[in-house]
Amino acid sequence: MNEETESGSGWFRGIDPGDRSEARRAIEDGTADAPAAWPANAIESGFVENEREYYDTLHEVTATVARAQVREREGTDAQRVIHCVRAMDDVERVANELAERVSAWAGTSFDDPGTGVEYAREIAAETPGRDDDLRGAMDSRLGSLAARVRALDEEGQALRETIERATPELAPNVSMLAGPVLAARLIALAGGLEALAKQPSGTVQVLGAEDALFAHLSGRGSSPKHGVIYVHEYVSGTAPEHRGAAARVLAGKLAIAARIDHYSGDRRPELQDELDERIARIRGRGD
Repeated sequence: MNEETESGSGWFRGIDPGDRSEARRAIEDGTADAPAAWPANAIESGFVENEREYYDTLHEVTATVARAQVREREGTDAQRVIHCVRAMDDVERVANELAERVSAWAGTSFDDPGTGVEYAREIAAETPGRDDDLRGAMDSRLGSLAARVRALDEEGQALRETIERATPELAPNVSMLAGPVLAARLIALAGGLEALAKQPSGTVQVLGAEDALFAHLSGRGSSPKHGVIYVHEYVSGTAPEHRGAAARVLAGKLAIAARIDHYSGDRRPELQDELDERIARIRGRGD
């Protein structure tokens, strides 16, 4: 191959015809100063035998590049969703723990203290901040602690809203079936959307119940029927004797949805219709 032909062989100049990885690199990083007769130059250079082979090769390599870029972006987006849902769970856990402390503390200062985050929000709004004596200083610190609970609660709500916006873009079908927050938890437990897409439905069914599953495998407990998907209304809202069947059906559809989300990304409303119909039949067994 002479220098003139090599310099005009288009995207694939100087590349072994069988080296698809280098062809991919050329597509990703290559540039051209001006248009040229790339197919003819590629044929002349010996990279391909004819124009059809040139375009087949170009399509193959550009499709590979596109898939790789989509997966790279998907991986980044999935990690963001995973961090977001884990942060939300951490914030909510800490807020609830501190709210218990606020309630116990408030019992020493107020009659009929309430419980939970909402009560802590009330304390934050109503407890004056005065340090003129020891009792006032203690009440002031109680109010300050309650304000921290309120701030954590608000941060948790903001994280939830972010998850509800982000997860449907990453996994439209899993989000449609499970709801964005549960979808995010499943993705986090699996280690990413790609990992979730590769899980069999039986594994999806018990994600989040690993401790119970290990106990069962070691002979120390019964087999778990469900993991975090229990919070889905189609499982928790089904009669106890049919929850196992409902969990299997839901997990099966979620496994399919994850594969569609990872490999194609198009939304399939019929999955929801099929799930609704299957759950209706399961719930109708006791009628």
